[in-house]
Amino acid sequence: MNLPPCLSVRNGHLHIGRHDTVTLAARFGTPLYVTDEDRVRARYREVHAAFSSRYDRVRVLYAAKANGNPAILRALADEGSGADVFSAGELILALEAGMDPDRLLFNGSSKSPADLALAVEKGVRVSVDSLDELQSLDRIAGEAGETVEIAFRVNPALEVPTHPKIATGLRTSKFGIPASDILAAYRAALGCEHVRPAGIHCHIGSQILEVEPFARAISVMIDLAARLTDLGVRLRFIDLGGGLGIPYRRGTDPEPSFSDYASAVVPVFTEGVEEAGISPELWVEPGRYIVADSTILITGVNSVKEAHRRFVNVDAGFNLLIRPVMYGAYHGVVVANKADQAPAHRYTIAGPICETGDLLAEDRDLPAIARGDLIVVLDTGAYGFAMSSQYNGRPRCAEVLVRGSDAALMRRGETMDDLIAATERPPWQARR
Repeated sequence: MNLPPCLSVRNGHLHIGRHDTVTLAARFGTPLYVTDEDRVRARYREVHAAFSSRYDRVRVLYAAKANGNPAILRALADEGSGADVFSAGELILALEAGMDPDRLLFNGSSKSPADLALAVEKGVRVSVDSLDELQSLDRIAGEAGETVEIAFRVNPALEVPTHPKIATGLRTSKFGIPASDILAAYRAALGCEHVRPAGIHCHIGSQILEVEPFARAISVMIDLAARLTDLGVRLRFIDLGGGLGIPYRRGTDPEPSFSDYASAVVPVFTEGVEEAGISPELWVEPGRYIVADSTILITGVNSVKEAHRRFVNVDAGFNLLIRPVMYGAYHGVVVANKADQAPAHRYTIAGPICETGDLLAEDRDLPAIARGDLIVVLDTGAYGFAMSSQYNGRPRCAEVLVRGSDAALMRRGETMDDLIAATERPPWQARR
């Protein structure tokens, strides 16, 4: 069985770190997300070392959208990480976790005036996505008597090998300013009183399993950096964004490491900045790569049904893990309490949501499954709980963090009361 490094099989049960998943399910209930903090920290160190061993001015900004649980953010802050934040909420979570405002970048294509005002108040750099946004930010910073460092987000118009919904650097993408218009955007910024161009930013997509597209992206960025330098812009950083994927189909998918990524990117970067006569920091924004394989989703089997398929009906659905429905994404599954048993049948793992598409895994060869067994869905640390919902009136599940021999809640499971906690009764509706 090809498992992530933090998982193992012992005495017939699947373990995460030192912890038996069957014991965790009995203690905390199902469905249940479990994250191995040691694995998160190890992946961050791997990313940082891959770049810092090749270039001495590197900054890693964790993509908080992948998994914004405060406990994970605190662990990464402890390692020295910054964050790419995409909302006021993510910005506040990163600050509350102890991340330095100087190590944050507020990204996004549709920031509200309140978003921009918060960035100004907290002293956070902004990746500007349009000239409209530039003008708003200049005005808001001026009203606050502040000057804000900015980058513009470049749309490099690059085709990349990933799902179209997560290819963010396409010519047709909603993100960024076309590379052909970037010089004009920086000219406009140089004419503003309360913003100061300090960097340049791009992001070409997510779950990319080849390193060559990132080399192409840095080539575009270096060319623009040289031209911006000639324009008089003093670039303190070049931010290549994130996007390196993980092998959800282990043994089949390519498995590029961050060392492979850095080997492809850093030589192009260093040669380009030397030719331009500049020495900016190199920033990267990994999210999925750091957290995806650190986490599992444990779900209990409610029933097994023989129909045109053998359906295993479990207590977690796309309300908790939407990637299979949204992207047709693949996640490996293991029968946690029969992890050393040979496959007996082909099963489809189905959730409890009132949608035909609520299938977590289709046509998997697994040991004989019965009501009360536990199914573990692998590699759920990125865009798992972060994209969860209360659809069908289902409270979101608990999240547990393990580190060494310790295990504790990092988010309690929601209750039925939580479903109505934020609702209000309009005054014309009678109380019953």
